[in-house]
Amino acid sequence: MVHAVLPALIPDIRKVYDIYFAAFKGERMGELMLSVLFPDGSVDSDEFRTAHAAATLSYWHTSDTQYTFKCVDMDSGDVVGMALGDIFIRHRDAEQRKNHGVPWLTGEQRARAEKVLNPLWEMREGLFGGQPYIYTHVIGVNPEAQGKGAGAALVHWGIDICDRLALPLYFESSPSTVGLYLKMGYERLNESIVHKADVLGTDGDIVVPLMVRMPSAAKGTTFYEWKALGYPSWKELAAKKAAQATAAV
Repeated sequence: MVHAVLPALIPDIRKVYDIYFAAFKGERMGELMLSVLFPDGSVDSDEFRTAHAAATLSYWHTSDTQYTFKCVDMDSGDVVGMALGDIFIRHRDAEQRKNHGVPWLTGEQRARAEKVLNPLWEMREGLFGGQPYIYTHVIGVNPEAQGKGAGAALVHWGIDICDRLALPLYFESSPSTVGLYLKMGYERLNESIVHKADVLGTDGDIVVPLMVRMPSAAKGTTFYEWKALGYPSWKELAAKKAAQATAAV
């Protein structure tokens, strides 16, 4: 079965987000995040999906970093998966990196959501600051298509984009998928994010693993090595390594 990852178009908005909402039903962390972001529980209603699609289209007119992709089953032509991510190709200043929170919520619901989301933003700030990189928000596959290659196609597409753009790829993993990403060359960071039980309403705290894949241009340099050197360009990194090798002789 062949799958193609393509840019989502305006007529695809409802389709890709129908997959987004379906993919996380039955997946613990996904369901928890949906309950935080959309706490009124109306995500399955046609009224909500229509309003959400309209809001997404409006956002597409303003964002110059966020990209939505669809995964297409080439046998049927059906959209069976989706991915959402920011590709920061330029350095950004503090204003450009500003945390805008969750403006669609108010009061206690907004406060709860920001207790969950703010640590994610703070972690990205600490790890990357204004550096160019790729931030994958989510990868989702229609439950009926799971296990048939769509997820693998999206992951391999991410690796290809990482290498072609020569940018590190970062995302917050689900605890259940860490092993898969490690096998595919991702690096698990020492840092993690802990969502508190009293915020999520769970029996215990939930630890979110953080993953980075360095591009092939890094030539085996780990994220921490690159960060410790001050985020040099790959050309500068090669020169630094050559100088270190010469000094060691």
